[in-house]
Amino acid sequence: MEGKGLIDPCLLFDDNGETYLVHAYAGSRAGVKSLLTVNKMNPEGTKVLDPGVHVFDGHEYHDTVEGAKFYKRNGFYYIFAPAGGVATGWQLVLRSQNVYGPYEKKVVLEQGSTEINGPHQGAWVDTSTGEHWFYHFQDLEAYGRVVHLQPMSWKNDWPVMGKDLDGNGVGEPVLSHKKPNIGKIFPIETPAETDNFDGFNIGLQWQWHANSNVLWHAKLPGNNYLRLFSIKVPEEFKNLWMVPNLLLQKFPAPTFTATSKISLTPEDAKSGKTAGLIVMGMDYATLSISHDEKGYFIKQTEAINAINGSPEKVIVSERLNRNEAYFKVEVLAPDAMCQFSFSENGKEFKVIGKPFKAQPGKWIGAKVGLFSISTQEANRGGYADVQYFQITK
Repeated sequence: MEGKGLIDPCLLFDDNGETYLVHAYAGSRAGVKSLLTVNKMNPEGTKVLDPGVHVFDGHEYHDTVEGAKFYKRNGFYYIFAPAGGVATGWQLVLRSQNVYGPYEKKVVLEQGSTEINGPHQGAWVDTSTGEHWFYHFQDLEAYGRVVHLQPMSWKNDWPVMGKDLDGNGVGEPVLSHKKPNIGKIFPIETPAETDNFDGFNIGLQWQWHANSNVLWHAKLPGNNYLRLFSIKVPEEFKNLWMVPNLLLQKFPAPTFTATSKISLTPEDAKSGKTAGLIVMGMDYATLSISHDEKGYFIKQTEAINAINGSPEKVIVSERLNRNEAYFKVEVLAPDAMCQFSFSENGKEFKVIGKPFKAQPGKWIGAKVGLFSISTQEANRGGYADVQYFQITK
C-alpha cells in the first residue's frame, strides 16, 4: 500500500481466516496524526485490499496515538497502542468484538510515581508456561530507548500491566521482578561493546552512520587492528552530521569509559587527514589526531546543533611527539556528561578541552565510536589504525 506518513503497521491473522492490518500516521509527513486505521489484506498478508477504516481518533484525550499492535483473545479484538508522546505518554488498549469497532478504550500503564517515563510502544508476549508479559521502551534522551519487561495478567478481559501502586486502576512499570518462567535459567549477559579487532570482521555492536561501503575500512586476517581509511568528506561538508563513515555504537551504560589507541598515517598528504574518538548526536564532540607541515597534534572539538549545519569548533589543541596517541572519554550519569583525555604512553592521561553534554541523535540515543576523514583538498590516501576500542566501568 503506497502512502506518505503511514507508520507502525501490524498484521493480524484472524482465527476466521481473514487477515487485517492496523497502522498509524506520522503528522510530519501525512499531515494528520492520532488516528488508527484498519485495512483488510489478502490471506498471505502481502497486499492491502481496501482504503481502510478509521477505528480510533485520539485527538481529544489520547494525542499522538501510534505504534499499534493487533491481537485477538476470547472473542475480542485488541489494539495495544501508546499515546501522549514518546517521553510523556501512556499505554492505551482498545477492544471490540468487531474488527472495525466500535472500540472501548482503557489506559493500562502509565509512569505514575515511577522514574520510568513514557512508557512507549511495546507488545504483549505469552510464554509456553502460560505467563503473560508486556515489553515497552523508556526514552532516556542521550541513553537511547531502554527496553523494560512488565508482568501482565488479565482481569475481566482487560490486560493488567506492572503494578497499580496508587490504586487508580492503572498499572505502573516495575524496575525489578522475577524473570519469566520458560523452563530454563539463563545467565545474565550484556551485549558486546569492547572490540580488540582480532577477528576477521568488526563486531556486531558497530553501526555505520549511513549505509556502509566496503572501501571505508580493512580488517585482514592476522592483523589485530582495524584500518579506517581517510575518506574525503562530502563536498557540502559543514560538520560530521552528514559524514557517512562514522563507526559508532550505542551507549552501553549510564556511566562508562571508552578508550582507544589510534595511529594516523597521512601518506602523501601534508595536511587534512584526521581520525579519532567521537560522541555523536544532534550535538557532537570529538577528540582527534591530525597533522600539518609541523607534525602531529591532538584536538578536542564540538559542534552544537550539528543537525542543522552548525560548524565544528576547535576547543583546544596540543602538539604530539609522534603519529599516535591513546584516546579516552568518560561518560557520567545522570546527565551523560563527557570528558575527554589523552595519553602518549598509555599510562598517564591528561584531561583536554571542556566537558560535553551528550545529546540524542534522530530517534536514537547518543553513540560513541571512531572516525577517519580527509578534507576535499588533501591528496588522496591516508589511513588510521585502531588497535582496540575498550569499554570499562
